[in-house]
Amino acid sequence: MQILLTNDDGFFAPGIVALEKELGLLGNVTRVAPATEQSGVGHSITFLSPLVCQKVYEGEEFHGWAVEGSPADCVKLGVFELCAQKPDLVVSGINGGLNAGINVLYSGTVAAAIEGAFFGITSIAISLEYDEHADYDRAAVIARRVIQQILVRKGPEPQLYNFNMPTVAMHRTSRLRVVPMGVNRYGEHFVKRTDPKGRDYYWATTDPPPEPTEHETDLSALAHGDMTLTALDYDMTKIVELNHMREWELEIPSP
Repeated sequence: MQILLTNDDGFFAPGIVALEKELGLLGNVTRVAPATEQSGVGHSITFLSPLVCQKVYEGEEFHGWAVEGSPADCVKLGVFELCAQKPDLVVSGINGGLNAGINVLYSGTVAAAIEGAFFGITSIAISLEYDEHADYDRAAVIARRVIQQILVRKGPEPQLYNFNMPTVAMHRTSRLRVVPMGVNRYGEHFVKRTDPKGRDYYWATTDPPPEPTEHETDLSALAHGDMTLTALDYDMTKIVELNHMREWELEIPSP
């Protein structure tokens, strides 16, 4: 199996290094990752400047390509230029920090997986709750075992998944919950300060997650110490509303 491995934390981030070792048990891994951290860039791609790719070696051993671009750029290049053959699987992570709830919309980690799904490749975004002493080796073992189970159980069509692990799951037995993405709003607060030149500036705060909803989501499951797995889709069409709109008698003004 040909595996394309990327992330948004950068080529040398501990999460991707640990995950590459584990994925090597499943197949041939090609690491194509941003040269520098690209957290929060979402699904940005590079159009107005060249994408510089640097081969990375440790001694004589080739480790992959460091790309001066976004996670989505890395997947595009990996699929069409850098992998010896079209990947059978795209894995993005392990991200240092959860990508759950509305953070999915901003995440470069998830965007890389979405990019793989665009091209008809089963793709998985993997994230671990932020911890200064994060156990990425343990997280990588868990992630590899979950990926193995997904590949055995999924249908024949390519699928897109988002997998999150809380810190507590590294130290005790934790359930794996199949849950939807939470869509409650949060992260709307800023601290206002003044710089030495008298100009106002703002720092986004780290808000607590939103209040629990009546139904379980990735946010509520993670808050209880469970790991979460969510199936995603990049088609954002709201079908019910679209069907209703077809009944509208829309008119274009005459010139």
